[in-house]
Amino acid sequence: MLAWLLIAGVNGVVQKVLAQEYVNTETTQESGVKSDNIIPSSPSLSSDEPMAQVTSVSQLKDVQPNDWAFQALQSLVERYGCIAGYPDSSYRGNRALTRYEFAAGVNACLDRVNELITTATNDLVTHEDLATLQKLQSEFTPELATLRGRVDSLEAKTTEIAANQFSTTTKLSGLLIVGIQGRTSNRGDVNPRDGQKDTNDAGTNINVMSLAQLYLTSQITPTSYLFTGLLDGKGKTTPRFTNSVSRNDVLLGYEFPTSNLIVSDLNFHWLITDTLAVMVGTEGVSMPAAFRGPNRVESAATGPLSYFAQRNPILNMGYGHGGIAIDWQFAKRASLQAIYTSYKPGNPGKDSGLFDGTTTTGVQLLLTPTDTLDLSLYYVNNYASDGCLLTFVGDECLTAVNTTTGKSAPLQTNAVGATLTWQISPRISAGAWGGYTKSYIPGQSGNVETTNYMVFLNFPDLFAKGNLGGIYVGQPPKITSSDLPVGNNVPDFINTGLGRAGGQPGTTTQIEAFYRFQLSDNISITPGIIHLIQPGNTPDSDSVTIGILRSTFSF
Repeated sequence: MLAWLLIAGVNGVVQKVLAQEYVNTETTQESGVKSDNIIPSSPSLSSDEPMAQVTSVSQLKDVQPNDWAFQALQSLVERYGCIAGYPDSSYRGNRALTRYEFAAGVNACLDRVNELITTATNDLVTHEDLATLQKLQSEFTPELATLRGRVDSLEAKTTEIAANQFSTTTKLSGLLIVGIQGRTSNRGDVNPRDGQKDTNDAGTNINVMSLAQLYLTSQITPTSYLFTGLLDGKGKTTPRFTNSVSRNDVLLGYEFPTSNLIVSDLNFHWLITDTLAVMVGTEGVSMPAAFRGPNRVESAATGPLSYFAQRNPILNMGYGHGGIAIDWQFAKRASLQAIYTSYKPGNPGKDSGLFDGTTTTGVQLLLTPTDTLDLSLYYVNNYASDGCLLTFVGDECLTAVNTTTGKSAPLQTNAVGATLTWQISPRISAGAWGGYTKSYIPGQSGNVETTNYMVFLNFPDLFAKGNLGGIYVGQPPKITSSDLPVGNNVPDFINTGLGRAGGQPGTTTQIEAFYRFQLSDNISITPGIIHLIQPGNTPDSDSVTIGILRSTFSF
């Protein structure tokens, strides 16, 4: 009976601790990559709730009258009132406990006994029970002292955090990225693209870029929060070659020059049910923010160096600012994300606003058949008012600029793609993605098609815990065929200026390798190299090699 008394007290003490723990699914926002999940964090979503006092053993559905422990529990309830049950009316008496937990249970039950004595109910407590409890308390004095010391230390730390916290409702976080990069000297076949290397790469000097971001996560209710991001970027890798094809031969993940501090994110997240969340806002509502990424190291701050290596460019399409997105976990290993977003949601003029200009609708199905395998399938529909998909990688502007009007024709685009990652072992993961787009000028005949792919290997904890190595090889988006009305076809427009049907004459291949040194939880340094073969999908241009040293500080 005494053993059951102690276990009952331990269950109550332990459960109070567990009730403070909950799964934190808070979004993380980093340069070049948004969150993997728009479902917000909330202490109210804990699966563990404090235990409640039991006044009768019959309240415990997993303790039956014919159980060997039934009479013992019944006696403890009637004599000591020291039994607690879970909210689902279960007792769970088979839980294992540590010596610390046992010591805490002894102390808790002794307090209950002392309370009974104080209230003149000492007839319920026998001298034998008191002697046994006092003996146990004496035996576990070291554990009780250790536990008391831990509690005192925890209280001191809690007091310090409360005194220095930024806000009781708002969490401040941020990061700073500083990169040094330089390109090798090379010459390119530019305008006209006639097989002659006639232009020097203008961006070969070593330069410095930086990106600073601050985030405010404000808890509105237990199931909703407001996310605000501020961004300031300096420096860029341009100038490069002067034609429109190779202007995006390499864009680094942290390359985001701004003239001043801008609002990069302003969106509201609401967990409607345990499995359904919604995000709505005027800034930062994009596919990288709303779609969960199967590449688990995707991050411009701590992952691959180039923008292309972050994710399939299809998922950057439209570069949305404002709109609405949902995330539905409809099964244990399957989820569905959907989004509608606009590039200029706040401008009511022509080719702007929520339903005019560049708008994007996308949907993604993410499957995790096993703990080591992730598969995502996605479809995107985009309307680009100037024919540019805003992926900022490879061939993204798919209609030529009219020399008379200075404008390019709009495009309606349908895109499909898939990404697969496989955790081969704790130290090696492999993955690949592929994408296809087909676009047309509304009301006119002809189409322009592009393809892209990437294969990669990641090496978590390479040489030391927390470090990361990566090798990425792929083809940026390339126009494989274009038979739009004459004058609109980009490949021939660069070749001859006529814009006749046809695809790109060459194929760009990007090879990227990097190694991240994790110096501390908040600081990392990443050297890396990027090599381009046939930049701008031009076979007669020299290869380009770029050396990069990225440093990242986060808090």
